[in-house]
Amino acid sequence: MHQSYIHPDAVIGKNVVIEPFSYIAAKVEIGEGTWIGPHATIMDNVKIGKNCRIYPGAIIGGEPQDYKFSGEVTFVEIGDNTIIREYVTVNRGTLKSGRGTTKVGNGCMIMSYTHIAHDCNIADNVVLVSYVGLAGVTDVEEYAIIGGHSAAHQFTRIGAHSMLSGGSMVGKDVPPFIVAGRRPLSFGGVNIIGLRRRGFSNEKIDLIREIYKVVYHSGLNTSDACQKVEESFPETPEKRQIVDFIRSSKRGVIRGVVDSIDE
Repeated sequence: MHQSYIHPDAVIGKNVVIEPFSYIAAKVEIGEGTWIGPHATIMDNVKIGKNCRIYPGAIIGGEPQDYKFSGEVTFVEIGDNTIIREYVTVNRGTLKSGRGTTKVGNGCMIMSYTHIAHDCNIADNVVLVSYVGLAGVTDVEEYAIIGGHSAAHQFTRIGAHSMLSGGSMVGKDVPPFIVAGRRPLSFGGVNIIGLRRRGFSNEKIDLIREIYKVVYHSGLNTSDACQKVEESFPETPEKRQIVDFIRSSKRGVIRGVVDSIDE
């Protein structure tokens, strides 16, 4: 006897393994080759991609923890080759305050006890270390790494290829390609090791470093710093990504390195 509950309307791909004591609701799609561990719960309106691994105790597709949610039909989408470890929770989206869908991309590692709230958008190849908590409508761009026990305020954005130290409190947007730490969360330099691992040339890394010298060390305000970057550097995808990210920030970006710690 299998001892799991799998609704007959759930769409289960080829070579999917569902271990005992798991719960699979009706409006669920699970892609080929995915493994669902024991005691995992996959609730309604969830689509899981191919070759994922969902570990024991994970709950995917729970209702949003949002007073404005009133039972509307919303969704969770998980990409291919993503790992969701023990006791992770991923809530569905909302319509009144969000986008209707919570998304986790391809090739992500979501470590144990992480919480991904309603309407978050987690891009490809993101790593969320254990006990990370993302409030609603948080965006995490590709290849970002967020250290354990970190928390992100709702509507914040964490840029591509960035790396945040453990215990980070994200109240403002974190630009791409950087490392950040301390309290309050501050710019700590360019993520040189991470960029090299992902094939960025020394020339591209040097350009990114020079751009951030203007942003964080020139004494200019954010608007003027972006204008100086536009005028002083050749047009490259990295320059455009940095400038567009900063200019589009609604919460503002984290500040430069500080010596004190605010408790």
